[in-house]
Amino acid sequence: MVHSAYDSFQLVTDSPAKIDAVESYGSKLFLGCNDGSLRIYVPESSISDGLSIPGDSKLLNEPYVHERTINGFSKKQIIAMEAFRSKELLFSLSESIAFHKLPTLETVAVISKARGANVYSWDDRRGFLCFARQKRVSIFRHDGGRGFVEVKEYGVPDTVKSMAWCGENICIGIRKEYMILNASSGALSEVFSSGRMSPPLVVPLPSGGLLLSKDNIGVFVDQHGKLGQEGQICWSEAPTKVAIHEPYAIGLLARHVEIRSLKQPYPLIQTIVLRNVRHVMHSNGIILVSLERSVYGLFPVPLGAQIVQLTASGNFEEALALCKLLPPEDSSLRASKESAIHVRYAHYLFENESYEEAMEHFVASQVDITYVLSLYPSITVPKSSVLAESEKLMDIGLDASELSRGSSTLSDDMESLNQGHLALDENAATESKIVSHNTLMALIKFLQKKRFSIIEKAAAEGTDEVVFDAFGGNFTNRPKKSNKGRGRIPISSGGRERAAILDTALLQALVLTGQSSAAVELLKGLNYCDLKICEQFFQKRNHYTALIELYKCNDMHREALKLLLQLVEESKSDRPRADLTQKFTPEMIIDYLKPLCGTDPMLVLEFAMLVLESCPTQTIELLLSGNIPADLVNSYLKQHAPNMQATYLELMLSMNEDGISGNLQNEMVQIYLSEVLDWYSELSSQQEWDEKACSPTRKKLLSALDGISGYNPEGLLKRLPPDALYEERAILLGKLNQHELALSLYVHKLHVPELALAYCDRVYESHLHQSSGRSQSNIYLTLLQIYLNPRRTTKNFEKRINNIVSTPTETKRISSSASMRGRGRSTRKIAEIEGAEDVRLGASSTDSGKSDGDADEVSDEGGSSIMLDEALDLLTRRWERINGAQALKMLPRETKLKDLLPFLGPLLRKSSEGHRNFAVIRRLRESESLQVKDELYSKRKAVVKVTGDSMCSLCNKKIGTSVFAVYPNGTTLVHFVCFRDSQSMKAVRGSHLRKKVDQLAGF
Repeated sequence: MVHSAYDSFQLVTDSPAKIDAVESYGSKLFLGCNDGSLRIYVPESSISDGLSIPGDSKLLNEPYVHERTINGFSKKQIIAMEAFRSKELLFSLSESIAFHKLPTLETVAVISKARGANVYSWDDRRGFLCFARQKRVSIFRHDGGRGFVEVKEYGVPDTVKSMAWCGENICIGIRKEYMILNASSGALSEVFSSGRMSPPLVVPLPSGGLLLSKDNIGVFVDQHGKLGQEGQICWSEAPTKVAIHEPYAIGLLARHVEIRSLKQPYPLIQTIVLRNVRHVMHSNGIILVSLERSVYGLFPVPLGAQIVQLTASGNFEEALALCKLLPPEDSSLRASKESAIHVRYAHYLFENESYEEAMEHFVASQVDITYVLSLYPSITVPKSSVLAESEKLMDIGLDASELSRGSSTLSDDMESLNQGHLALDENAATESKIVSHNTLMALIKFLQKKRFSIIEKAAAEGTDEVVFDAFGGNFTNRPKKSNKGRGRIPISSGGRERAAILDTALLQALVLTGQSSAAVELLKGLNYCDLKICEQFFQKRNHYTALIELYKCNDMHREALKLLLQLVEESKSDRPRADLTQKFTPEMIIDYLKPLCGTDPMLVLEFAMLVLESCPTQTIELLLSGNIPADLVNSYLKQHAPNMQATYLELMLSMNEDGISGNLQNEMVQIYLSEVLDWYSELSSQQEWDEKACSPTRKKLLSALDGISGYNPEGLLKRLPPDALYEERAILLGKLNQHELALSLYVHKLHVPELALAYCDRVYESHLHQSSGRSQSNIYLTLLQIYLNPRRTTKNFEKRINNIVSTPTETKRISSSASMRGRGRSTRKIAEIEGAEDVRLGASSTDSGKSDGDADEVSDEGGSSIMLDEALDLLTRRWERINGAQALKMLPRETKLKDLLPFLGPLLRKSSEGHRNFAVIRRLRESESLQVKDELYSKRKAVVKVTGDSMCSLCNKKIGTSVFAVYPNGTTLVHFVCFRDSQSMKAVRGSHLRKKVDQLAGF
């Protein structure tokens, strides 16, 4: 026997007649006897006190005395009785079924059709009664008054031995099997066969399921006959009756009454020896056991006493199950008892090496984490935050004797654990038990389950503190917490104290169990790990990755980067340290720096310079993607890593050309130019310079000069040598709009006419959408002039460049005046060739116009220096972009006409086509003009008739002899004065409207 769940007491002794049925109502006992009489017994105390017994009272644990007997209550022996308390009816089964009003026992209904019935079942929720007689099952419904109405009747395969309602169905036990009968349709479905040694027994459960007996086995099924909860009740022998009184099942066996738990594994709770027991039933909160001539009451032992017994005997599961049955009004008592039992049970499991189960019970007990952590001496927690929780726990739970026993047990446990920690070298087994892998894994699960609520509370405290700091007043004397709520924690913060204890312990447990990656993930999220303890812990065990993450989460970025840099250097060495479990690379520093670009750019620049040489590309990408001001990065690179300055600017320009300022563009070009000049000086000193030579840096310089526009061309021209780097000079002169000088360099210095032509194309196309088209073709005329008059263009070449560099403003002024003079000389009469095209193309710009005198000058200088072939090639390839009249004027007189055919042919065809097109356009416009004139004449022929009855459409008065106006529709007449006033009113409204629109638009 595990414990005493019921106390047995003999209520009735020496009944004159044999007892066939027993029931209670209030504190009264009804005994149905074999002679058909009903004997009523009451507590002995009620007779002596002379008090009336209310119907809602309970059976008393005292002797009962006979009050009265109702003879002839039934004509035959009473097989069964049951009080339907919700209906205030007493049910009796004898030769038929009768119902009697309680408490008067007046007969209110008799179901004569139930003659011969042997079993029944009552559904109190719906008021349905079913009973069986032979092979028939009848269903009746209580009509709410004094009678019952028949609902259904069904046939079954065999005589029904036992039956019970299960939801909308009825479970019946016949001789060989159990079946489910559908109460609506009468359909039968088999469940399983009944036992061979005992008759079938159907017992309804409070949950709605059923307990079906199969010999000495009790099987749980649901309302549909499907197997329910796992496990089976194994009685010591087949029971003849079973009563359910949660949380127990009471079985009537041949020699005793057996009480078993309804919780797995359904253990035997108590055995009460009573012989010749005929009936057992649950009535009015107790178990009534009737013998032949006596009645016993099994009174439940108070739950508190049962819990104490179970806890003392180590049956913690049963004790916890009983705690659930404590009444709701005792919720605080139940919580305290459960907590104490969980703690006792957890210690028991911990001592028996069931660590995970122990931690589950520690979680259920709501014990503070410091109490559990005291079982782990190897885990270091903040000393100032450790609470003496073990003393507080002893104030809850069991009665005085059990509490003292529990206190001594816990104290012994704690003392043995502490002694095991102090005697580490002498008792290795104890230390292994305390800090073994299994214990730590169980601790991790415990802390993880507790963590969410504790961290949530700590975060809420942090939020409240921030709000109070912002709105609540001055906190000059209160210690401040560090960033993210970590590190230093105010002593007054209970939630953050526990969070720091929990996270510090959890971090250590993860590392000690080899879960370093999980420890790092913990540090990456919101945590309250104690900085000093964790730092010492990681340093002692050489967990550098976790230590770096610890520094990072506490915003100690400089310390983390210093450590990471040291580890990178040691990883590079030929003999790395033995405690380095992984290789640290410069890329790790770059990854660390990425999130800091927006918050601490100077720190990023400082440590980026240290890995720039080993990882140049990644470092530059870091600086580019980190949104660090480009001027700041450039100045820092210029000071600490000038050799990487150009690389940074190149990548930045390639990513976003518009994002780089003019100063940085100029800086990049200056860097390229410096490198090219150094290269030029080196080759010149060795007399190996070749103007056509092109190093990678020179290619970059040429591309930058041509592709970007933010640099200062005058400053770059000053740095160029006078006798070299002509292509660079030509590009710079082009930026200053000195096209003649630039083209002269391409033609006479570089001797590459293709570059000159490409230059002209770029200038033409760049101005195509910016100017009206009158001067776009003059760049080609400038190149033509250079081909035809080379001596003039190369005269004082260097002097002219120096003048441009020294006084660019003056040069622009002179160029402007020359343009005006050239525009006057270019209006010669050669319109016969150009035709209509000559109307659109005309005046020349700087350096493009040439007079006849200029041509004579070219001829006088001699034809040997004229580049006529190049000039003719230019005219042939770009004839559509060149003013033909001016080009012909510039050609020498000895030029052969056949050489001009590739130029003049398409030019004349285009001019003729243009002339024809303009003629067509002129005719169309003349036709349109005639149509408009004709429409005007037709409008002027309109006639308006004004009579004496004509009315003004505005003032509704007669027109009379007043001046009038006619609207365009020809029929609406108004006074001229009215028309003028209406127009002025419209103007005023329009001005107001425009003012409102301007106000809305922000003008």
